[in-house]
Amino acid sequence: MTIYLRLLKFLRPYVWPYFTMAMICMTGYSATNGALPFLAQWVVDDVFVQKNQLALYYLPIVIVGVFAFRGLANFGQSYLTDYVGFRIITDIRNAINRHLQSLTLSFFQRHPTGTLISRVNNDVTLVRASLTDSAASLMRDTTSLVVLIVVAFLKDPVLATIAFVVFPASILPVTRLAKKIKRFTKQSQVAKGNLTNLLQESIQGNRIVKAFGMEQYEMGRFAHENMRVLKQSVRASRIQAVVTPAMELLASFAIGAVVWYGGSSVIAGGRTQGEFMAFMTAMFLMYQPFKHLTRTYTAIQQGMVGAERVFEILDEKPEIGDRPDAKPASLFAREIGFENVSFGYGRKLVLRNINLKIEVGEMVALVGVSGVGKSTLADLVPRFYDVTSGRITIDGVDIREVTLDSLRSQIGIVAQHTFLFNDTVRNNIAYGDPSKDMNHIVAAARAAHAHDFIVAMPQGYDTVVGEMGVKLSGGQRQRLAIARALLKDAPILILDEATSSLDTDSERLVQEALENLVIRRTTLVIAHRLSTIRKASRIVVLVDGSIVEEGTHEELLALKSEYNRLYTLHSSRSFPCCFCRSLPFCCSPESDSGRGSCSGSASIRER
Repeated sequence: MTIYLRLLKFLRPYVWPYFTMAMICMTGYSATNGALPFLAQWVVDDVFVQKNQLALYYLPIVIVGVFAFRGLANFGQSYLTDYVGFRIITDIRNAINRHLQSLTLSFFQRHPTGTLISRVNNDVTLVRASLTDSAASLMRDTTSLVVLIVVAFLKDPVLATIAFVVFPASILPVTRLAKKIKRFTKQSQVAKGNLTNLLQESIQGNRIVKAFGMEQYEMGRFAHENMRVLKQSVRASRIQAVVTPAMELLASFAIGAVVWYGGSSVIAGGRTQGEFMAFMTAMFLMYQPFKHLTRTYTAIQQGMVGAERVFEILDEKPEIGDRPDAKPASLFAREIGFENVSFGYGRKLVLRNINLKIEVGEMVALVGVSGVGKSTLADLVPRFYDVTSGRITIDGVDIREVTLDSLRSQIGIVAQHTFLFNDTVRNNIAYGDPSKDMNHIVAAARAAHAHDFIVAMPQGYDTVVGEMGVKLSGGQRQRLAIARALLKDAPILILDEATSSLDTDSERLVQEALENLVIRRTTLVIAHRLSTIRKASRIVVLVDGSIVEEGTHEELLALKSEYNRLYTLHSSRSFPCCFCRSLPFCCSPESDSGRGSCSGSASIRER
C-alpha cells in the first residue's frame, strides 16, 4: 500500500482536468450498464409480448442514443487514461534518469548498465499498467458492478442473492493466484535485466567477440537467458490464464441455479418473460466487471513488482552531494592541496596519508606500477569519490565545502579511455561548453590537430561519429576529447595519457595537441610517456597507495631508489611496448626528442 501511495504522487499533476474527465467518462459509461437490463425488459414485454407499436418506434431511438453515449464515454475514458498513463511513464523515466545523474561512480560500478536500462524501460511500463490502467478499471468496473447489483436486487432480491453468492467464494483463490503471479513477474523482470545486459555487452564488445571467434558462445549465453525469461513469463501467464476459466466455472453454477429457479417462476406465472430477461441481462453484465476486477488485481500485483524495482533506484542515496551550506568555489588561483588524504573502497585502503601540494601552473606527474592508486588519486579532485580521511583543498578551501557544479566547472579531464557520444563531431566537442559558438568549436579542433580530419569527413563537423566514436581511429577520438577539454578551458586539467597504443603519426599529433592543452593550466598527469614525465614540474612516485618519492626526473634518478628501479627495470624489458602499460613510461629513450626503441620486438616509436 505504501508503494502504491508513492505511485499516486506521479498521478497527482494530472488529476485535473485529464484524469478527472476520464473518471467522469468512466462513470457515465458504467452507469449506462444499469439501463441495459431495462431495455431488454421493454423489448421483450412491450414489443414481443404486448406488441406495442409505439414502443417499436421509440425503443430503437433510445437504444441508439444509449449506445452513442456509451461510445463517446468509452472513447473519452480510453484516450484520457492513455494520455495520463503515457505522461506518467515519461515523468517516472525522467525522475529515474535525473536521479541516476546524481548518483556516484560507485553506484554504476555495482549495477550493470543493461539492468538499469531494463528498469527504465520494462519496469516503468509495468508501473503504468498498475497505476492508470488499474485505477481506470477499478473506477469503471466497480461503478458497473455496484449499479448492476442494485438493479439486480431491485428486479428480484431472491435471484440476486443466488447470483451474488459466487463473488465471495472466488476472492480467496484469486488472491493466492495473484501472489504467485507477483513472484514470477519479479523473477521475469530480473531475467529481462540480465538479458538486456548480455545484449548490450555483446553489441558493444562485438569487435572482441569476433576477434576471439566467440559468436556461438554469445549466442548460447543469450539463448540461455532468453529461455529463463520465457519460462518465468509462461509461468505467470499460465497462472493468470487460470483466473478467467475459474471465474466462469464458478459463475456457471450461479447461472444454472438462476435459470432453474427463474425459469420455474416464469412457467408458473410468478414473473414475466421480460422481467426474467432483464435480470439475466443484469447478471451477465455483472460478471464481466467482476472478472475485469480480478484481472486488475493481478495487474496491480505485477505493477507493484515494477514499482518496487523503480523505487529501489529512486531510494538510492547519492554518496556525494552538496552540503546544505555549500558555496560556489572561487576561481582557482593558488594551489591544490592533499592533506593526510586516505581513501578506500570499503575497508581496504587504496591511498594512505597522501600529502601533496600542486602550485598554480605546475604539471605534476603521477607514476607507479598498475594498481598503486594513480587514477584514484586523480578522481578525488573532482569528487568522483570523497576521501575516507584527510582533506583536499583548492586555494585553502576544502572541496567538500563548495558546490559540485562550481568545482567541476574548473576541472577539465582527458580520460585514458576516450568516450564519445553517438552524435555529431560538433556536439561532441561542444560538450565541453554548450554555450560556445561554432568559431570556438573550430578553434578548439584546430588546437587539438583535429580540424583537418574533421573537414575531410563526409559531413564535416556534422558527421555522426557512431557509438563511442566507433567510426573514428584511436588517435582521432583522443584529439576530439582534447578539443572538448580545450573548449571547456578549465584552469585545472587531469590528464590520463593513453598514447602507447597509437601509431607513430597519431601519437605525434595527439602529443602536440596535449602540449597545447596544458599551456597555462595546472595539470595532474597520470604519466605513461617519458617525454611527458621529463616535462613535468615534479614527478610523484606511488607505491602501495603512498608517496615514496617526489622530484624531477634527474633528481629521482640520482636517488637510485624506486623511480630509478622502475626506470632500469623497464629499460631492460624484452617484449613489445604494447605489453608494458603497467610501467610509468613506454620504450627506452635515446633522447628527449629523438627516437626510442624497445629491446624486444617492438618497432621504433616516436618519442
